[in-house]
Amino acid sequence: MKKNKLTGAEIIWECLMREGVDVVFGYPGGAILPTYDALSKYKDKIHHVLTRHEQGATHMADGYARTSGKVGVAMATSGPGAANMVTGLATAMMDSVPIVCITGQVPRPAIGSDAFQEMDISGAVIPVTKHSYLVMDIKNLAQTMKEAFAIARSGRPGPVLIDIPKDVQAEEYEFIYPEEPVKLPGENPLNKEINKKSLDDAADLIANAKRPFILAGHGILLSGASKEVIELSEKCDIPLSWTLLGSGAVPASHDLNMGMMGMHGEFAANNAIQKADLLIACGMRFDDRVTGNTKTYSLDSKKIHIEIDPTEINKNVPVDVALVGDLKLVLNKLIPILNDQKNTEWINEIEKWKKESQSRDIINADTQMLYGAQVISDIWKETNGDAIVVSDVGQHQMLEAQYYKHDEPNTLLTSGGLGTMGFSLPAAIGASFYNRNKDIWVIVGDGSIQMTITELATAVQENANIKIAIINNGYLGMVRQWQQLFYDSRYSETPISSPDYVKLSEAYGLKGIRVISRPEIPSAIEEAQKINGPVLVEFVVEQHDMVYPMVPAGADLDAMISRPVHEQFKDAEM
Repeated sequence: MKKNKLTGAEIIWECLMREGVDVVFGYPGGAILPTYDALSKYKDKIHHVLTRHEQGATHMADGYARTSGKVGVAMATSGPGAANMVTGLATAMMDSVPIVCITGQVPRPAIGSDAFQEMDISGAVIPVTKHSYLVMDIKNLAQTMKEAFAIARSGRPGPVLIDIPKDVQAEEYEFIYPEEPVKLPGENPLNKEINKKSLDDAADLIANAKRPFILAGHGILLSGASKEVIELSEKCDIPLSWTLLGSGAVPASHDLNMGMMGMHGEFAANNAIQKADLLIACGMRFDDRVTGNTKTYSLDSKKIHIEIDPTEINKNVPVDVALVGDLKLVLNKLIPILNDQKNTEWINEIEKWKKESQSRDIINADTQMLYGAQVISDIWKETNGDAIVVSDVGQHQMLEAQYYKHDEPNTLLTSGGLGTMGFSLPAAIGASFYNRNKDIWVIVGDGSIQMTITELATAVQENANIKIAIINNGYLGMVRQWQQLFYDSRYSETPISSPDYVKLSEAYGLKGIRVISRPEIPSAIEEAQKINGPVLVEFVVEQHDMVYPMVPAGADLDAMISRPVHEQFKDAEM
């Protein structure tokens, strides 16, 4: 068989094509120049998006991966270019997102000499990747590319970095793409063979529970197990709550869905967790924002933990039964051995807590000032709940989780684990390359938008069909909230100025709209949605609003600070 002799740079693009990659987000520079030079031969097969910052490239790859289920790809040069990717890699690592980052490195003879723009990026990213490579021999390049994609996709997904010296990119070698499936060390056989005794033990706990509760996590979306979780919930009449990244795993409109849990979770959901006699954790990791004080977390409950990553079992919260494996496979083994149940009394108790919370909801008040909750609720109404929402980090992120009711999986993209400000705008641009005909709304604060606002230029250049809703309160809102509650309202370095976003939009070449009152919201949203391409809508909201409920950091999960009753409701029946 005749072998093709290609440069290392060409091998990179050939491998990307064979992995089904059709878009790459990146920024060129000296050490990656051979690869960008070779791109001219592949432009009809792979679309390259020129970002304005390498962090933006990683977030775009991340947003693309989250919404498509495919591996996202980002590219950068050595030194500062590669270093700028670290935040995006850490974001993807914490949220289990499969991306592959390809970086250029100085030529092999210069490695270790402190050459211009030299940095040991493959070493630096070890804590924030599933794996990293430095390719010192072109003979290993194709195999490394194939392995990187396999690692990114396998088990609990995550990011992988491949660092390739400039001279390896320029060198020639006979190209053969490896056909054999990649065998990864440490692959978990339990994914295929679920422990029967553990299944039986789990079934017994469910059968004997009087106050069972399901915790729905991101793993449901990663395994495509929404149907199975709903079946479990309905068959055994078990109410549920979800983590931030589990939003949409079960339709928000489902009768047994009690809303988000955790620090800014629903009053009813957090109370139910604390009063439950059985928790069934599905694809979630019991992080601190979910549990509050672990020493008092759901003390009277037995706990079943279904999780693909065995390192998460008993890491933060001890459990009684562990089912290690892909969630979909586990539930397909567990559900057939369960009997139908009814928990009417338990569900009625939770519904009473829901009504108590709803009586305080600012969304029901007729206010003169515009509130962030009202903005997001109206966006939900005007989009018929059918948009993909990419939320940034802060008060607006929690309000989005509370007031945009997601009925479909993978329709909320946000940085949950790392809490990366600046994530939303580039991630939405990335998502737009898979969802070209779907409304994509960015929910972002005036602090977050200014961290990656340069990517507006990328959005315009690519005519990305995204609508950007800036919730402008003149503060770093969540930090200000903590200062108000726990630091005697000493607002140290949280007031923040903004440019004129309408004028800035015009300067970048996109439509800008400003909204200052609630009656203006529907027409602004309608105008934005009529435009095929990026639009920015600034919502000027109440500066000192708070996100309620709130569990103070480290407090018991049911020690929630509730919203004070609004003046309009004080005379009403509670």
